[in-house]
Amino acid sequence: MTAGDGDPAGTEGRALPGHLKSIQPTSQFAGDDGSADPELASLLRAHAGGTGSLGDVVRRLAVTRVLVPVLAELAVADVVEHDGPSGTTQELHVDKEAAAGVVAIEAPDGRRALPVFSSVDAMKAWRADARPVPVEAARAALSAVSEDWSLLVVDPAGPATALVPRPAVWALAQGHEWRPALVPGGTDGALVVDREVATAVADAAAPVQHVVRAHAEPGRRAEVAVVLALDPGLDRSGLDRVLAQVNARLGASTVISGRVDSLELRVGAAR
Repeated sequence: MTAGDGDPAGTEGRALPGHLKSIQPTSQFAGDDGSADPELASLLRAHAGGTGSLGDVVRRLAVTRVLVPVLAELAVADVVEHDGPSGTTQELHVDKEAAAGVVAIEAPDGRRALPVFSSVDAMKAWRADARPVPVEAARAALSAVSEDWSLLVVDPAGPATALVPRPAVWALAQGHEWRPALVPGGTDGALVVDREVATAVADAAAPVQHVVRAHAEPGRRAEVAVVLALDPGLDRSGLDRVLAQVNARLGASTVISGRVDSLELRVGAAR
């Protein structure tokens, strides 16, 4: 779990090398004209506009094809020796052919993300030189997981972008339904931490010595904040020990690791 701002706008940043050799076009998409699935496009617009949920986007992705971009990258074919200055011998790398490769992009928090696209036009808006490879979104997610890439980014150059977090990528890859850590529940429709996740946070932190109370709430810099009330008077080394123990117990929780994309800790003295 990594803290981050999760701003999908930043995912147009630098490309990173990738492989994903398992992604290959299949005959089931032979007649694909490269247009977007209408329902997915509608859900992406609603999510980007604040009137729809990311959960709806992920559920549609589970039964939809996406386009994965493949970019040409030069492959060094030969090394030629030639005479250099003062009688030295130098090597010259000759780029003979181009190989195809899938790239990752860097999300704002530094994690790697696989860009996927709803349509050829959306891909061209991102990189005009990318070649679209149609695959099931679930297969793209599985390939990203195999490369240890944390995220999927749908249409990073628009017209409507969605950042699919790590737990949702894992759910897609395994064919499971994604259960977000944050759900509507406030009196004004605001998001709150799901009860199962909140209970797991409290259960993980409560046994640690000097933790008086612990609860979960939506984070400011991460998806979920763990708010700790501690015994007053702890010195720096004591505080570090408490936080290390809390972090270890949070990381060992299958509920938290499976449902929470990122965590932040907040600390205050108990009153």
